[in-house]
Amino acid sequence: MIGHELGGRYQVIERIGGGGMALVYRAHDILLNRNVAIKVLRNQFVHDEEFIRRFRREAQSAASLSHPNVVSIYDVGQEDEVHYIVMEYIEGKNLNEIIKERAPLQVDESVRIASQICDALDHAHQNQIIHRDIKPHNILIGRNGRVKVTDFGIARAVTSTTITQTGSVVGSVHYFSPEHAKGVTTGEKSDLYSLGIVLYQMLTGVLPFLGESPISVALKHLQEEFEEPRLLNPLIPQSVENVILRSMRKNPEERYQSAKQMLQDLETCLLPERRSEAKSLFHDDGDDEDRTRIIPAIKPLQRGLGNRNGGEDRMQVQREEAEIIPSNPGKRRWGRPALWISLTLVILLAMGSVVWYVNAKLVVDEVTVPDVVNQTLEKATSMLDEAGLIAEPVMQYNPDFAENIVWEQGKKAETIVKEGTHIILSVSTEKTPSKMLELSTQTYDEAVKALIAEGVEQERITPVEEHNDNIPEGQVIRSEPAAGSDYDPETSSIKLYVSQGKDTVTMPDLTGSTQKQAKAKLEELGLVLDEVKEDTSYSVEKGQVMKQWPYEEGDTAAPGDKVSISISTGFPPEAIEYVFKVPVAPSSDGKRTQIRIVFSDATKDGAQQEWGTRTIAKSQVLSVPLILAPNKDGAVSIYQNGDYIEAFEIRYSDAKNGTVQVPEPPATATPVPTPEPTQAPTESPPEETIEPEILSPPTGEGENTGEVGQNQTGYLPDNSKNANVLVNDKKTNGKNKEKNKS
Repeated sequence: MIGHELGGRYQVIERIGGGGMALVYRAHDILLNRNVAIKVLRNQFVHDEEFIRRFRREAQSAASLSHPNVVSIYDVGQEDEVHYIVMEYIEGKNLNEIIKERAPLQVDESVRIASQICDALDHAHQNQIIHRDIKPHNILIGRNGRVKVTDFGIARAVTSTTITQTGSVVGSVHYFSPEHAKGVTTGEKSDLYSLGIVLYQMLTGVLPFLGESPISVALKHLQEEFEEPRLLNPLIPQSVENVILRSMRKNPEERYQSAKQMLQDLETCLLPERRSEAKSLFHDDGDDEDRTRIIPAIKPLQRGLGNRNGGEDRMQVQREEAEIIPSNPGKRRWGRPALWISLTLVILLAMGSVVWYVNAKLVVDEVTVPDVVNQTLEKATSMLDEAGLIAEPVMQYNPDFAENIVWEQGKKAETIVKEGTHIILSVSTEKTPSKMLELSTQTYDEAVKALIAEGVEQERITPVEEHNDNIPEGQVIRSEPAAGSDYDPETSSIKLYVSQGKDTVTMPDLTGSTQKQAKAKLEELGLVLDEVKEDTSYSVEKGQVMKQWPYEEGDTAAPGDKVSISISTGFPPEAIEYVFKVPVAPSSDGKRTQIRIVFSDATKDGAQQEWGTRTIAKSQVLSVPLILAPNKDGAVSIYQNGDYIEAFEIRYSDAKNGTVQVPEPPATATPVPTPEPTQAPTESPPEETIEPEILSPPTGEGENTGEVGQNQTGYLPDNSKNANVLVNDKKTNGKNKEKNKS
């Protein structure tokens, strides 16, 4: 997803969060040039109609709200199987991160945050929207301290019948209201209960109800009372505790009747006259049918002997007792003593046997433990058996010993022990190979930590970067050895192939190229030339690229991306191509003099350009081609042997009307130089003579003494319409002269 462009305008930059239903990314809105947050439905839910409906409901719920404490929704869309919501990007942290970092928070800060949340809830409730999942994770705190409520993923209109689906309850169990946990209809007061828990957590740093499972936590919301916040943080004023006590009443009727009422209480609870107010007292609701009750155990009733069978039973017992009584009283008198004498003799005999056995066991011979280290298990067992000892082997791998060799014994050699003692023997086994971990769902850092925990040294872990269109940047693609295969953590080298995201290329500079050249450059990089537009230009020659988009030079693009260009069609129709005749003369007749000409016109954004230099010995007329525009006139400056001599201005209106004033031919002797204007270049003329192209023959006396070179400006438009423009060809000089006279 990172690097992907959603909807043709949202460039995804990085992942910044996520929950059970969606992932959140930071993106750049290309059209409006701003950062946005984009929530994208997780892939596993794109075919689940229930999740899609819930996802769309979030957008509808939040989009209907307009409040400074509610995250704004900008756009909703779907691209293939990607469902997304574009919303306001808040640069900061969520409240859960702040609580983890520095809870308990200051009382005034906690009340300020709770007041802004309550203000947002009041606005939502007035628009018939119940949030139903108020928790610190859904509260964003901007760098300016502004609180923003987000994630209306399970919000629903007040008119809905229930917040439950079949067999499930939605929301976060630690912030449930009791009626939420029951699965009955929830209303505005459920949001206030959750806000009370958030305020409780900010001020104490702990949650009011904790349990081993979500069910146990939900039951505590229904049955148990929470520990009062002032017992955990004595700095909490009684007025603030009263806000928590009232908002967290199990009976909704005892809570605040609206978010507006709670907001008024929050805004005044820190006033000096309220800080020491009396503790709020509430009447327990004894008629709550859902309240957990203790039911006494039911004791079984015993039937008396006076039932209808009782008389018969009693008579039967009497008859049985009569049968047991011996008929001969004499035998009864001697039988009982004989029995007791027999039992006494048996007991004495047993005790004697025990004493004999104990004595036999206590008197045990002592033996010396032999040294069985470095022996095979069979040999060690035999040695211990000969010594009257019992071997008790424990199989354990030891890299320093071969398989089935004893590398440690429980009793050291030469130790004196009782015969029959068990001696523990540590026996080396063949090394059991480890199975390579599955690392393809982890980032590179997470994978390295997992391998180090398995005993792999970090020096033996090598990252190999690869581009992958389907796996996010920084995540492991595969490993070598492959997941599930045998490897030795102590010796094996591991390669982790890490995704670099989609393959990217650096956009080249296409300006100045022809359309064919630009297309070839793009195809070489795997890019596609899409749209080709045309436009006029004073600075770019006809047929060359003027502009490229949406990627400028140096931007990163992915193979297959489309690039558009704009091609120059040359000068606009209103441009005038004018050739200005400049009369020049040497410093003295017959003396070789260097003439340098600098001009500016509508091209190159009006910047000064070098026409070139000529070395002359006689007076001549040099032709300077100019491009004039309605808002840009031309100028020509003359330098003689490096000294500024004169400048001429050629106005667009004069050129258009044919009223340009032709300069008078200079005298042979050079007049005293006038001060150099500010626009003339200050650098000295180049040592090498740059000879311009002669566009018209000289009209002065004598022949040209310098060689004719090419104009340094580098162009003379092919579509020249000015009658003064002549072709540079020595063989046609005569024809050009006639043409000029005409």
